[in-house]
Amino acid sequence: MQRIGLIINLEKPQAVEVTRELLAWFENRRVTVKMPHHNARALGKEELGLDEGEVPGQVEVILVLGGDGTLLHAARAVAPNGTPLLGINMGQLGFLTEIEQPDVFAGMEKLMAGQYRIEQRMMLEATIRRGGDVADRFLALNDVVITKGGFSRMINLETYVGRDLIATYPADGLIVSSSTGSTAYSLSAGGPIVSPDVQVMILTPICPHTLNARPVVISPRQRVRVVLRSEFTEAMLTVDGQDGVKLQRDDEISVVRASYSTRLVRLKGGRNFYEVMREKLREGGRDGG
Repeated sequence: MQRIGLIINLEKPQAVEVTRELLAWFENRRVTVKMPHHNARALGKEELGLDEGEVPGQVEVILVLGGDGTLLHAARAVAPNGTPLLGINMGQLGFLTEIEQPDVFAGMEKLMAGQYRIEQRMMLEATIRRGGDVADRFLALNDVVITKGGFSRMINLETYVGRDLIATYPADGLIVSSSTGSTAYSLSAGGPIVSPDVQVMILTPICPHTLNARPVVISPRQRVRVVLRSEFTEAMLTVDGQDGVKLQRDDEISVVRASYSTRLVRLKGGRNFYEVMREKLREGGRDGG
């Protein structure tokens, strides 16, 4: 492992401190390091900077210093290149990050020694069609959410799986999540926890105004299609809780399994999903990092 990329959440002071220590550690081992220009400038290491889109193609693995939120952003940016990501947690315990701050250099020793495996995570692709034309397209690792605006009333969401109508939900919104996203917003809305080893899509209504609306788990080979049937109502589509766009009446949103996947580095002897789940459910915490 001779070429390492870094993506750093500069809003976390401890991430900057750890990055400086990592740079010295890699320099001693003659490992080439690259990072986006804005990260390089903040660290006074302009010579290590590249355009953000160039970093994945120049390195063998990317270290993501932040929390699950930082890793979600990196996953969407890196997915087309297939570069593996290794999350270093600088916030609360997360489901996606692999290494806690005290274990950074022990983790690096394992990485350099090849003591790791690559875990594939299914991603989602959402397409917005307006008047028959494609208005926008997004990748997501966790979820695609259609939701009402801050001051609007409920929205009506005509929801299909394949050609079959599931329901027209009068609700605050609808979450379409991957198994990775089952422990995020979908869980808060009453959806099931699904092991990331299982590739599924989960449809979870948000505050539905009906007694018989329940989460539905479907095959990733299916296409979810949602038509916004509300008039004079604000609505939005958000991706992984980070990117968003306003919707209009009769917009059609389709969600399918993406052709890309997120590749996560899992170190030998690291935590597994169920250990993290037990800890998260015990603490009731959430990391937006």
